[in-house]
Amino acid sequence: MPRKPRKEGTRAPNGASSIYYSESDGYWHGRVTMGTLDNGKPDRRHVKRKSESAVIDRVRELENERESGNIRRPGERWRVEAWLLHWLENIAKPSLKYKAFKAYESAVRYHLIPALGGQWMDAVEPDHFERLYARIIANGRKAATAHQVHRTARRAWGQADRRGGIIKRNAAALATPPRVEEEEVEPFEVDEVQLLIKTCLKRRNGVRFIIALVHGTRQGETIGLKWTRLDRKAKALRIRKALQRQTWKHGCENPTECGAKYHKFLPCKETCKRHSRKPCPPPCPPDCKSHARWCPKRHGGGLVEVDVKSSAGRRGVALVDQVFSMVLEHEKVQQAEREAAGDLWHDEGWMFAQPNGKPIDPRADLEEWKEVLKEAGIREARLHDARHTAATVLLVLGVPERIVMDLMGWSNSSMAKRYQHISAGLRRTVADQLGGLLWGNN
Repeated sequence: MPRKPRKEGTRAPNGASSIYYSESDGYWHGRVTMGTLDNGKPDRRHVKRKSESAVIDRVRELENERESGNIRRPGERWRVEAWLLHWLENIAKPSLKYKAFKAYESAVRYHLIPALGGQWMDAVEPDHFERLYARIIANGRKAATAHQVHRTARRAWGQADRRGGIIKRNAAALATPPRVEEEEVEPFEVDEVQLLIKTCLKRRNGVRFIIALVHGTRQGETIGLKWTRLDRKAKALRIRKALQRQTWKHGCENPTECGAKYHKFLPCKETCKRHSRKPCPPPCPPDCKSHARWCPKRHGGGLVEVDVKSSAGRRGVALVDQVFSMVLEHEKVQQAEREAAGDLWHDEGWMFAQPNGKPIDPRADLEEWKEVLKEAGIREARLHDARHTAATVLLVLGVPERIVMDLMGWSNSSMAKRYQHISAGLRRTVADQLGGLLWGNN
């Protein structure tokens, strides 16, 4: 039953909601007191609809928000795309390290924005995320990718929830992510490690892989070593920094034009003889923004020396005598290379460097590791598996967990479960010991 219209200009009691019809514009209006503004005045929200029932419904929604305490600030309603971009650049980026930020950025730009960018933040439901995760897997991506999208969304929506007024609840936290089966890492057996060491010693800078196998250093830590961080008296390495490749950023005002103008090869005419040795590459498309590396004002990219992953990662690594001797022998080889290169040598102090003294690129490092495995006749494995192998060897030796954490640079003990594995050789040893106990040596 429609209520009798309140005359325009008449007031409801202080703090009460009011609904009235305005003959001047032909609309129903509602006003709800939601609290107090920053300046101390009442936060009085205005609702305007064509029908009285629509106004009543909206007024009740506002009153429910007020009673529950989940009040959206006036004029602040975010689209998903706008909030995610704001969250990335202004909230997440200053508090994250480069690789963590790039993982969040990838999830936002390649998955969340294309799927949900046009939605209002407070209109997104848990099933929106669950359908997105299902599509990611259906398109051939791994469940781990969908899980990364879930973690990103949970953090972005969680920040919106904590700030109040943007959303009523964290829908991402209520969504069920796909199950991720962790792939069991198979560490190298002792005989495989010995074979790898022999193969590495035949290669230039091969000692870096031996350090990773024996002492479990991360790739960035190993290629980021400098001679100043070698303690010759203690036969130890000080792990403080890591080498990392980062993406270049434009420093120009118009990245679109810069991307086309400063490409490695400028667009050529048919009569051009500048690139007679090979065909001229096609010019960049008009919307090209992917060539910041050719921007004359580029910044923030290339090989960058960064802090190690965590405070626990800043550690000392006591080298075994054999590895320390290999490092000293490698130093003599590099000194000869430095003298042969002369003025072409870039003296930046890297322990493992290119023939001109510049640091080793992580991608080139990985490619050489694959070559080492192939030459040694050992199965394909990640370079990071060398770190798993080193941790497993410490398990076999019975080194106490607290010491293992320090040697490996782990921030918490849960890392032991992830990095220490029971190898086939260790299982065989236990089986033999069990057989000897139960049946003797007969």
